[in-house]
Amino acid sequence: MSTSSNAADRIELMQTFVRIVEAGSLSAAAVQLGTTQPTISRRLQALERMLGLRLLQRSTHAMQLTEDGERCLAHARELLSHWSALAADVQGAREEPAGMLRVVAPHAFGQQQLVGPLAGFLARYPRVSVEWLLHDRTPDFIAENIDCAIRVGEVSDPSVVAIKLADIPRIAVAAPSLLAGQALPTHPEQLAALPWVALRTFYRNEITLHHEDGSASHRLVLQPRMSTDGLFAARNAAVLGTGMCVISAWAVRDDIAQGRLLHLAPQWQAAPLPLYLVYPHAPHYPARLRCFIDSMRAAMPATLSGAGLA
Repeated sequence: MSTSSNAADRIELMQTFVRIVEAGSLSAAAVQLGTTQPTISRRLQALERMLGLRLLQRSTHAMQLTEDGERCLAHARELLSHWSALAADVQGAREEPAGMLRVVAPHAFGQQQLVGPLAGFLARYPRVSVEWLLHDRTPDFIAENIDCAIRVGEVSDPSVVAIKLADIPRIAVAAPSLLAGQALPTHPEQLAALPWVALRTFYRNEITLHHEDGSASHRLVLQPRMSTDGLFAARNAAVLGTGMCVISAWAVRDDIAQGRLLHLAPQWQAAPLPLYLVYPHAPHYPARLRCFIDSMRAAMPATLSGAGLA
C-alpha cells in the first residue's frame, strides 16, 4: 500500500474515533458516517492497534475515554483541524472571500482592542461583511448561526476548534485615594486589608497572585465590597475609589499612565487569561472564515503591543 494511502487511512481512522466520541456510541457514529457499526468497530480497533493504546472502555450500557484516549482525542482534533485547513486552502486557493461573517466577541475587548484588527480585515476583503456581536457567553454556533467566536478564558468544549491567540496579563490596581497616603503595597499580603471590587467572571471570593519570576504564589481570600461581571464597570469602580481590583492590563493602561490608578504590588500578577478564537468542526470552511482566522492571528502581536501587553 502506498504512503499516501496509509496517510489517508490514518486520517479516516482518526476522523472515525473523533466521531465516535462526539456521537456517544459506535452505532450513532455509524449512522452519521453512513456506514455500519462493525465497520466503525474495525476502524477503532485498527487505530488502537496502530497506536498500541486502549482508547475507549466499553460496556453494554456505557462508553468512556481512557486517559490515553483523552490525549489522543485532543491530538486527533488538532490534526484534523490542520488537515481540513490544508485541504480547504488548497481547494479554495482561488476563492475570493465574500458574504456575511457572524462573529461573537467579548463585550469589553471586542469594543476596543479587536475593532482595529476587524477594520483591517474589512479593508482587505471588501466583499465580506461582518456582524460583530458583543457578549461574554459561549454561543450556540448552530442555533445562532455563528461562524466563530473570540473567547477570554479556557475553552473546554470538545465540539469546537480552539486556536489560542494570546495571553492577557492581569494586574492589581487601585485609585490613589484608596491608599489614603499609605505606601504603595509591594506584596499580596498588604492587599488583603483593602476593600475589593471583584470581577466575578474570573474570580469572586479568592484569587491567587504569582511573582513575576515564578518563585512564589500567594492566595488571597476576599470579601468584596462590590462584584460585577462587567470589566468596564470594575475598572470604573476602581477609578472612583470603591475598591482595588485585579483586572486585564490593557483595560487600565491609560488610567495608570495618567495617574487615575496605581499599579499595586507590581511584581505580582494573577494568572493571565488565554484568548481563543473558536469555531465548530466542519469538513470545509468558507474563505471568509479562513481569512478572518488568519487576519486575527497575524494582527494579534501588534494589537497586544499597542495595548501595553507585550
